[in-house]
Amino acid sequence: MYRPVPHRAPADGDVESLRRGWSPPNPNEEVAMLRTNVADGIHCVEDSYVNWFIVEDDSGLTVVDAGLPTSWESLLQALSELDRRLRDIKALLLTHGHFDHLGFAERLRSHVGVPVYIHDNDIPLTRHPRQYGRDRPLTWYLLTQFKALPMVAEFAKNRAWWPRPVEQVHRIRETTLSVPGAPRVLFTPGHTLGHCAFHFPERDTVVAGDAVVTLDPYRGTRRPQIVSRAATVDPERALRSLDVLADTGARTVLTGHGAAWTEGVERLVESALQHGSS
Repeated sequence: MYRPVPHRAPADGDVESLRRGWSPPNPNEEVAMLRTNVADGIHCVEDSYVNWFIVEDDSGLTVVDAGLPTSWESLLQALSELDRRLRDIKALLLTHGHFDHLGFAERLRSHVGVPVYIHDNDIPLTRHPRQYGRDRPLTWYLLTQFKALPMVAEFAKNRAWWPRPVEQVHRIRETTLSVPGAPRVLFTPGHTLGHCAFHFPERDTVVAGDAVVTLDPYRGTRRPQIVSRAATVDPERALRSLDVLADTGARTVLTGHGAAWTEGVERLVESALQHGSS
């Protein structure tokens, strides 16, 4: 079900949330959207066309990606709605190091002590998230892709380009991570050199990050596709990495931008390959 997360104060006794700087929301501020159980025990928060995820099991929570800098408030809202606390979060997994996925990562690490995991190749991006490789200049898209302008405006309003650098990260080394949800790591380079997706076999779900999306924020197109060359370092490699996703056979694919896909990863990949890169 797609529904707004109500603004509310942290639950009584959640001193940790109060200490971390919760403040009453601006009544004119847009409300983030929480979609609960987009897959079994996996919840999606959408902030300004950017998705990030909360994975639950009996041992706690894993957060996948960290949205925008303003997504910290959305995190507190979502935890309250799920009757969870910051202390329940055991790990933050980053699919890659682009600015729109790093949002609250450093705050969660430094204030709460949550370990942040990312592939070796993307560690430089966590220090300098705006200094990323691309196959085509961004200005070309800004001048020609008018459907994307509302998304660019949302990014600007929510300070998307200015996340805090992540001061300390854990390198992803294992095939299966010992964190809530026990995801399998899928190395899917192309969008960035160290991009990883995460497969949750028991939930028949892949969190794909930006390896494949159903909304391209640089073109405004809503369909299965890889992200445009404005933010993809190696489009041909990104297309080849789609085979890694297809090999999972997962029914549900959750992407970094756009709606969840529930018609099987093979159909998603087939459609994305037909559209190629742009």
